[in-house]
Amino acid sequence: MDQPAEGLPSCYQHPGRETGIRCTRCERPICPACMVSASVGFQCPDCVRQGSGTGHPPAANRPRTIVGGTVARDPRLLTKILIALNVVVFVIATQSATFVNRFDLVGQAFDPELGHQVGVADGQWYRLVTAMFLHEQIWHIGFNMLSLWWIGGPLEAALGRARYLALYLISGLAGSALTYLLAAENAPSLGASGAIFGLFGATAVLMRKLKYDLRPVIGLLVVNLIFTFSIPDIAWQAHIGGLVAGTLVAVGLVHAPRERRALVQYGTAALVLAATVAVVVLRTAAIT
Repeated sequence: MDQPAEGLPSCYQHPGRETGIRCTRCERPICPACMVSASVGFQCPDCVRQGSGTGHPPAANRPRTIVGGTVARDPRLLTKILIALNVVVFVIATQSATFVNRFDLVGQAFDPELGHQVGVADGQWYRLVTAMFLHEQIWHIGFNMLSLWWIGGPLEAALGRARYLALYLISGLAGSALTYLLAAENAPSLGASGAIFGLFGATAVLMRKLKYDLRPVIGLLVVNLIFTFSIPDIAWQAHIGGLVAGTLVAVGLVHAPRERRALVQYGTAALVLAATVAVVVLRTAAIT
């Protein structure tokens, strides 16, 4: 996400990131993860926290990200929590095959231990979400968590926690829904890849908005798609579903007009979520 351009200064908070944008108050160089939208141009988090001295209530001067989110002191907190959650679930999964079987994504299958059918089609809709945090192979969780740190961290800083979490969960859920729709109903699936691909799509949308060089993220995405369709037993449906949903949600987040920002942002997220739920309902009707 942080492809530098030659001859540009580095962000004062992130020395490795070169940028052509400066704070309108102190003129320090700031990268997209640090810039806060102001009435004129962008300001750095430090200047915004100091306030404008206008006598407005604290909320009026609260630091905001470029899409209207609140600037947090730890801009990667949610990313750290998501990584920790995935790692904890992975450790539990390595100790119990039963745990994996109870929470992975499966449309409908017979469980010999329980003696009856299990799956999303049998009312276990939670599997669409729990499967997003399940991994069985070390390379699988390793790749996903590295991607989450590299891509998710800057996105969280740029979007704010609430919008970032909505993007992550909707992307992952959309990936699960498309897998549920297109994969064999008794084929188990798991992993955070749908959510990760959603973050890839959102990164491309944000970089295009900021007029960054898109070649690095597009190249990385192409490589991942090649792996998706060339390695057997990978749920490509989750990757595509997450990518499409994440891109659509990000378009609403990034391009929402300031005067109707909340309506457009949350409306776009709600529409993508509603479409995802519709896919699940239609597939369930087809199976049952």
